[in-house]
Amino acid sequence: MDAANESSEGSPFILLGLTTNPSQQRPLFMLFLVLYVAGILGNGLIVAAIQASPALYTPMYFLLAHLSFADLCFTSVTVPKMLANLLAHNRSISLAGCLTQMYFFFALGVTDSCLLAAMAYDRYVAIRHPLHYATRMSRAMCTALVGTAWLVSHVHSLLHILLMARLSFCASHQVPHFFCDHQPLLRLSCSDTRHIQLLIFTEGAAVVVTPFLLILASYGAIAAAVLRLPSAAGRLRAVSTCGSHLAVVGLFYGTVIAVYFQPTSRYEAERGRVATVMYTVVTPMLNPVIYSLRNRDVQGALRALFTQRRISGADS
Repeated sequence: MDAANESSEGSPFILLGLTTNPSQQRPLFMLFLVLYVAGILGNGLIVAAIQASPALYTPMYFLLAHLSFADLCFTSVTVPKMLANLLAHNRSISLAGCLTQMYFFFALGVTDSCLLAAMAYDRYVAIRHPLHYATRMSRAMCTALVGTAWLVSHVHSLLHILLMARLSFCASHQVPHFFCDHQPLLRLSCSDTRHIQLLIFTEGAAVVVTPFLLILASYGAIAAAVLRLPSAAGRLRAVSTCGSHLAVVGLFYGTVIAVYFQPTSRYEAERGRVATVMYTVVTPMLNPVIYSLRNRDVQGALRALFTQRRISGADS
């Protein structure tokens, strides 16, 4: 039995991807290539514009730059491999490669979660306590929020990967997913996975459900303040902005919770893949549009950025 386990664990995993139907692979490749490029360009431009414009050196944009950078990296952990597998015949990935992908996927996903909560807190302080905003959202406070987000996410990811690395995979190595994810790999393991599932429902809830509840509480308090605005146009504009923010936040957290916070025995591969696309591809692409590209300050910074590049190119 031990020899069989060692032989099996030395075998690569096969990522079955979004579909095994050859007629669907090229259309899916084109669709996700467009979404991926849009997400990379959108988030990359936001980071570049914020770094290049002193007018955007504020707590809100400081947090937004880190969110855009995390989103840019988050999609790059899974989507390039998925695109390659849609065109390739060899869809294998080693155990080490699988665990590495999982590590950065979990770390960047949790970073996103924490940064979204930090941004909601920033808006809450700005609207409910404007006179204390400068002190409550000082540079030191923003740096602490961002540092905590990155630190907590990597500790969370390392803990999960250390437990996953101890599992034995003596059944099929065909993963019904487009990347190495928790639930499909746990279904393939012949080890006792109850301790990992318990960790997901406890420690995992702390870094996913808790930020989500904090965001809802922050926007609830913001909504109460917005309803007291004297201008009907101001109320409508604020409701529109908050509504779009909450829609993307709800899509991100709703799909994450639906995928991970269920017993492995109830996990359905097809539904899991669809839900995963929502928070790995769609929401990172939407975040620049919702949080930035409709913002006049960011639009001005982007125009200045491109103008500066054109001038620099002409001078050279």
